[in-house]
Parts: sequence; C-alpha cells; structure tokens
Amino acid sequence: MSGAVPEQGQRPAAVLIAGPTASGKSALALRLAQACDGVVINTDSMQVYRDLRIITARPTPAEEALVPHRLYGTVDAAVNFSAGAFVEAAAGALAEARAAGRLPIFIGGTGLYFKALTRGLSAVPPVPAEVRDAVRLRLDRDGVLALHAELARYDPAAADRLAPVDRSRIARALEVVLATGRPLADWHGEASPPLLPPDGVTALFLALDREALYARIDARFTAMLQAGALDEVAALAARGLDPLLPAMKAHGVPALIRHLRGELSVEEAAVIGAADTRHYAKRQFTWFRHQLPEFRWVKPEEASAFLHSVIMRP
Repeated sequence: MSGAVPEQGQRPAAVLIAGPTASGKSALALRLAQACDGVVINTDSMQVYRDLRIITARPTPAEEALVPHRLYGTVDAAVNFSAGAFVEAAAGALAEARAAGRLPIFIGGTGLYFKALTRGLSAVPPVPAEVRDAVRLRLDRDGVLALHAELARYDPAAADRLAPVDRSRIARALEVVLATGRPLADWHGEASPPLLPPDGVTALFLALDREALYARIDARFTAMLQAGALDEVAALAARGLDPLLPAMKAHGVPALIRHLRGELSVEEAAVIGAADTRHYAKRQFTWFRHQLPEFRWVKPEEASAFLHSVIMRP
C-alpha cells in the first residue's frame, strides 16, 4: 500500500508508527528516537493508564529513561479517557517536542487516535455527567437489550449499525442523542482541523505475517503473566471501578478478573486473554486498511531502513 512521505529534502513534521499489538512498534520507535533525537509519544488508548503497565506492554522504566517518552501512564483508571482528551494532550506533547527541536514520533495501535491526529475530531460535545450516569444505571438495571430498543427509537441508524450486545457503544450512542438531541453520526460529520495533516508526516503500519504475529501475542501474554500481570490486575480489581471503563476492558483484564473471582483457572484466563488480543489484532489490520489508507504498510524487518531513507535523506 502507498503511504504518506514528505517531499525530497524535507524532514517530516512527525513520524507515525502504527501496527497491531505485539508487532514491534515500541522497539522501532525507541531506535528511531535514539538515532534522530526524537521524543516518543504514546498513541495507544490503554497505555495511557498508569494502573496497567504490564498487561498493556508499556515501555519499561529503563526504556523510558533512554529517550523522552510522553503520554504513558498519565491517566488514572477511573477516567474515561476520550479521543478528544488524547488530542489535547498530544497537542501539548507535540508543541514541547517542536520547541526542543526533537522529532515527534507517535506510536501505538489505536486507529481512532491516529485518525483524530490526521483527520481531526468530530464535534461531539461533552455529555453531562447526570445523563451518562442515568444511562449507565439503566444499563445495569434493565440490561443492554432494553437500551438498544430505546436507541432504536431515538437513533435508528445507530441501532441498526450496532450489535444488540455491544454495551459500550450502545450506551455511548444513547448518551449523545439524549444529551444533544442529535444522532451520533450527525456530530461525526463535523470535524475539527487535524493536528497533523497527512501530507506533512511519515506514516507507516507494521504489517507482520499473521501467523507469526499470533505466535508473538501468545508468547507475550505468557511473559506478562510471569512479569506480574495478575498482581497488577488484582490491584485494579480491588478498586471496584465501573466495568464499562476503558481500563477495565483492556485485553486480558476481564479474563484475569474472572480468575480472581474463582470462575476460571489462570490457564483458562490466559487462553481467553490471548485469544481476545489476537481478535483485536485482526481488527486493527482491517481498520487501518479501510480507515487510514495513507499509512504505508511495511514489514517490520524493513521498517528501520525505510524510516532512515525518509528522515536521513539530504
């Protein structure tokens, strides 16, 4: 696939490194930052949470000490961190990097965050807390099917698009239409200017062979358990947070919480956690292919040479 590459002789305004989970993005970003006086800026919706270093495979403290890292572990798990909040934080990190003369390197696997950076944000206003709380209360009390039926009355297009069991998205769509009187799709058509227009950046997607990727995901989940992921999840579960919060749905977290409740063995939880991660990786391939075609698909073993040819060109 083709991708965004600045014109000859121009250093890009930023480098965007995307790819499925476990594809080697963090190691590539670290090497690039060391070679080009760069700053690594997190673009992963789960690695923002300070409660989840191990289970989200955040860079280690030793890796973070090698070059500046920004937006890692900066948000409490009790916060529903949005794409809008990410763009606001990313704008600050970008300004800091530019002021210091460093190359901004945005790296992660969250397609929505990259799309917000390069295409702008929809203009959905904040939903009042009382509306959100009322919808969540009814979700717990009446169940997702009742909310889906209500959504069908107010926003039939969203109800048709969403599976009747998709709790989070149904709740979100209903919150928006109740708070604003307008369907979510209406707001998505009104976007703010992008922070990083595609023409000025180098954007690549690490396209690892699927079977090799799935093997790496399985091995990494085992390694995370050995590194203390279960203790990390136990500490998170002890906080008694809303299970609909993003941090509570990080890959592996729900299954490990079920193990802590005695519902699964740790081996069964590991199988489920790794399978959920593999399914997510498959969705990442599909999402970037259709939503962000300007990203150049590069094999991981060719990525360093590609970036060097773009950034170091005379």
